[in-house]
Amino acid sequence: MQMTRIGFAAQTLCVLIALAAGCSEPKGPRTAKSPDPTVSIPAIKTDVQNRDQKDVAQMVANLNDDDPAVRFYSIQALRRLTGDDFGYRYYENEDARAPAVARWKQWLKQQ
Repeated sequence: MQMTRIGFAAQTLCVLIALAAGCSEPKGPRTAKSPDPTVSIPAIKTDVQNRDQKDVAQMVANLNDDDPAVRFYSIQALRRLTGDDFGYRYYENEDARAPAVARWKQWLKQQ
């Protein structure tokens, strides 16, 4: 019975350590310009919550990011902040996204 309690305690400790490691705060300033998605995505979400368009140019740049999650959150933010998506689909390949990205860049120049 004692080995079972020790085994259970060790297993519980491992789970708690794993959970604590996965729940740490992102490092660095929270900015949409960060190359780290664990920093840039929360910054983008905060911009949307605050209806803040200060990072819109970075969000447009993010539409070509290698990380589909960054592209997803950027287009969602742009859609919520501007009311448009210009036909952009984050999951398409770079060539398929190019026309919509060009429309976003043109829109940005007009702002």
